[in-house]
Amino acid sequence: MSLTLILGVVVGIFVLIVAAIVFSLIGAWVKALFNGAPVPMSKLVALKFASIPYGLVVDARITAVRAGIAINADQIASHYQAGGNVVPTVQALIAAQKAGIELGWDRACAIDLATKGSGKSVVEAVRTSVDPKVIDCPNPEGGRTTIDGVAKDGIQVKVKARVTVRTNLDRFVGGAKEETIIARVGEGIVTTIGSAETYKIVLESPDSISKTVLARGLDVGTAFEILSIDIADVDVGENVGAKLQEAQAEANKNMAQAQAEIRRAAAVALEQEMKARVQEMQAKVVEAQAQVPLAMAEAFRAGRLGVMDYYRMENVQADTSMRSSIAHPEGGKK
Repeated sequence: MSLTLILGVVVGIFVLIVAAIVFSLIGAWVKALFNGAPVPMSKLVALKFASIPYGLVVDARITAVRAGIAINADQIASHYQAGGNVVPTVQALIAAQKAGIELGWDRACAIDLATKGSGKSVVEAVRTSVDPKVIDCPNPEGGRTTIDGVAKDGIQVKVKARVTVRTNLDRFVGGAKEETIIARVGEGIVTTIGSAETYKIVLESPDSISKTVLARGLDVGTAFEILSIDIADVDVGENVGAKLQEAQAEANKNMAQAQAEIRRAAAVALEQEMKARVQEMQAKVVEAQAQVPLAMAEAFRAGRLGVMDYYRMENVQADTSMRSSIAHPEGGKK
C-alpha cells in the first residue's frame, strides 16, 4: 500500500469524524441561529471536546438573549465548569431585570456559587429581594418556641417575633445568613426585656421591643435588610426573681444551720473539757485530803501535836457534824 493511499485513508477518516461531529452539532447551531442567539460552530466543537453540554449552553443563551440579556457562550460555559447552575442563574438574571433590580452576570454567578450546598438558590435570593420573606424568631426547628427574658422585677416574659427581611444582593456573597438574623433579634429582645423596670411595661407596649431592636441595626454585615420586627405573642412566665430569692434563703438557712452546728459542737467540747478539769480538781482535793492523816502522824512523831489537841479536833468535827445533821435532818448537808 502506497504512502499516498495511507494518507488518503487517514484524511478520509478524519473528515468523516469531523463531519459526524458537525452533523451532531448542526441541530444546536441552527436552533441558536434561528432564535437570534447564534453560537459559532467552532465554539460548539470546542464545547463538545471539553465535555460541556453544548445543548445546555445553547438553551441558556437563547433564554437570556430572548429576555434582552447579552451573555455569550464562553460566560455560560465558564460558570458551568466552575460548578454553577446555569439555568437558575439565567432565570435569576431575568427575574432581576423584570423587577428593575441591578444584577450583573458575574454577581449572579457569585451568588449561585455561594448558595451551592446550602439548600438555597440564586433564584430564591432574587425572589426574596423582590418579595420579602418572613422569618420566625426563634426558629421552631431549633426546639424552642419562645424567646425568654426577665424584667427587673424578676418576672419572666416569653416572646414570639416575626422578622420581615429582604435580600440585599450587594451583600449576599460573604454576608451572614438567616441564623445570624435570628440570633441578633433574640439577643435584642432579651436585652430589651431585661432593661424594663417591670413586666407590665412589656405587656402594655410590646411594640417598644420591636422599635428598640430594629433601631440597633441588626442587619449590618448580613445578606438581608430587616424591614420590620413584629411581636406575634407575649406571655408571662415564671417569677424567676422569687425563685432565686427562695433558693438564696435556703442557702442562707443551710449556712446558718452549719454554723450553729459548729458552735454546738464547740460548746459540747468545752463542756467535756470543763468536766475533765472538775475531775482533775477533785482528784487533787482527794490527794490533798489523803495528806492530812500523814501530816498529823508526822506531827505526833515530831511532838508538834499532842493527844489532847487531837481529841479537841475530833470534838470540833463531831460538833460540826451534829450541827449539820440538825440543820438538814433529811438530806444531810447540802
